[in-house]
Amino acid sequence: MDGADTGADAPVLILLGPPGAGKGTQARRLQEAFGLVQLSTGDLLRQAVAAGTEAGQAAKAVMDQGALVSDEIVIDILRDRIADPDTAAGVILDGFPRTIGQARALDGLLAETGRSVSGVISLEVDDAAMVARISGRYTCAGCGEGWHDTFKTPAVDGVCDTCGGTGFKRRSDDKAEVVGARLSAYHAETAPLIDYYAGRGALRRVPAMGDIDAVSARIGAEVEAAAG
Repeated sequence: MDGADTGADAPVLILLGPPGAGKGTQARRLQEAFGLVQLSTGDLLRQAVAAGTEAGQAAKAVMDQGALVSDEIVIDILRDRIADPDTAAGVILDGFPRTIGQARALDGLLAETGRSVSGVISLEVDDAAMVARISGRYTCAGCGEGWHDTFKTPAVDGVCDTCGGTGFKRRSDDKAEVVGARLSAYHAETAPLIDYYAGRGALRRVPAMGDIDAVSARIGAEVEAAAG
């Protein structure tokens, strides 16, 4: 897979995974390894609003009212973005689609240019382990260095190795009960989507627990298979 891919030949990959599964990290690695462009829904919305595009203005009007941006607006923003020259080698979608309706809308958008979803990579994780992984995270209030109750602790308890600071903080949404609820919501909302792509033979399940490099290698192999 290289920059020679254009138009209908360019791969369109979807990365699925619950909060904390490492989608952002793995998407960035795929960019570097395969020349794909990562398209995150949140980033696309912010960029479209900042650029003042027609779809961006529509999104801003909705967001200013505290409402959720409709699927139609998101699709319009995505349509504008994938028309940019830098996506000619292919894209990886992170955070979209989230529902069957969005998946079908995406199919329609891609069909406009003779493309289709090349592959869907589902990062498979153990929920209990994910709760422990995420709920144990904290950072140094001084320098921002990340720590963990179990996997990465300072050499001296309560003192940051990096800056010597003694103040630490945890994100409110990293609490075990919050993480558990987010995982449950993800499985409930995404299960139909996984079945949808599995039924089309596009789904590839990748174990995503353990060493990041090992996970990247497994994903890379699946990307190669999808592109082939």
